[in-house]
Amino acid sequence: MITIRKSDERGHFDHGWLDTRHTFSFADYWDPAHVHFRALRVLNEDRVVPAAGFGTHGHSDMEIVSYVLSGRLAHKDSLGTGSTIVPGDVQYMSAGTGVKHSEFNDSTSDPVHFVQIWIVPDRRGYEPRYAQKPFADSEKRGKLRLVASGTGDDGSIAIRQDVNLYATILGDESRVPLEIAPGRHLWVQALRGEAEVNGHLLSAGDGLAASDETSFTLRGAGAEAELLVFDLA
Repeated sequence: MITIRKSDERGHFDHGWLDTRHTFSFADYWDPAHVHFRALRVLNEDRVVPAAGFGTHGHSDMEIVSYVLSGRLAHKDSLGTGSTIVPGDVQYMSAGTGVKHSEFNDSTSDPVHFVQIWIVPDRRGYEPRYAQKPFADSEKRGKLRLVASGTGDDGSIAIRQDVNLYATILGDESRVPLEIAPGRHLWVQALRGEAEVNGHLLSAGDGLAASDETSFTLRGAGAEAELLVFDLA
């Protein structure tokens, strides 16, 4: 079974400094039909104006992944990490027993556009940890690049849940096959451009959920597309 979550159906708030869209229920947005998909709990698309951002705040028992599409995102946390995330980077923070962090647009002139993902860990009470790794466009163009996983295979960032997270960049008509094991589930999030998944057209901001299916073909369908692909237990 395949269902589509259209971009304009997401929760949307414009706070002036932050323009944010929520695929799943988050903060002041509540939609009982879209609370999570398997272990995927939050999928927010954020645009932050120059020199603004999220002040220090806390998290616990959540696997948090950030993926920047344009601009620069500055990160600081109570683990002592200070870093700047740019397009191509994947940032991971396992909040575990508790961590505080802040995220700010590192530019005084340009907005930052990024996606933040929360995944429920396989158990509570882990020690917090942090990782960040760049993945070049050449590793993703016309192929699925594993960027985060429960196993850390292929140089991916190891996270604490049975999830395989891939990134891909597809030109017009380029095709990528994907097979997942029976009983697993797929979420595809279109970040930019247009693509088809098993004939279903996705535009930027659209999501596709699939259960009881194991074989997929991802195809570029016009302007170059960038997708995140979640293979979930």
